[in-house]
Amino acid sequence: MKTRFKKNAKVFDIVITAIGGMVSVGVMLYAVFHFGLKESWPELVLNMFYITCLVMIWRYFFDRIDSHQFNYWCSVFVGVTVLLRDILFAPPLANFPLHLACLTLSVLLLCTLTYFYARKNWQSYTKRNLWIICIIDILIAVLYNYDISIEPINEYTDYLLIEIWIRPTITYGLVACFVTEAKH
Repeated sequence: MKTRFKKNAKVFDIVITAIGGMVSVGVMLYAVFHFGLKESWPELVLNMFYITCLVMIWRYFFDRIDSHQFNYWCSVFVGVTVLLRDILFAPPLANFPLHLACLTLSVLLLCTLTYFYARKNWQSYTKRNLWIICIIDILIAVLYNYDISIEPINEYTDYLLIEIWIRPTITYGLVACFVTEAKH
């Protein structure tokens, strides 16, 4: 099979993203079945978007879709998960300043996705511009992780800690793919 990337470091980035994403999505699908669809259907919806992004990363890796299709559809699916999970149906957090910080960063992430990926001239962006997306998503995950650590532990805690890191893993994969494309 022909792959888009030839350097071992780039292949490693994509493989780690795919494995991390698949394990995380698998655990969250298990959580949906464990807690029941009535209680955890939003996670199932989000997982469908995550699975679609992972499939697109693999298709891009194996040169089955072009850069424009990959750029557009992954940007849309990641943007939809940000909109659903972090803005429209934001989880209740331990204190209001933490909630406000997460909401602000989520809106910033949605704006950067729109700005960096939705324009025609996306290949001219620098590596720094692309990494901003991943860094903002990681900051959101760190704040959610902090919130979970200050709240009482319950049966959902382990699953929440996994679910928080799915999107930054996928975002890392998207950025890793585009850092190479930005050079062309």
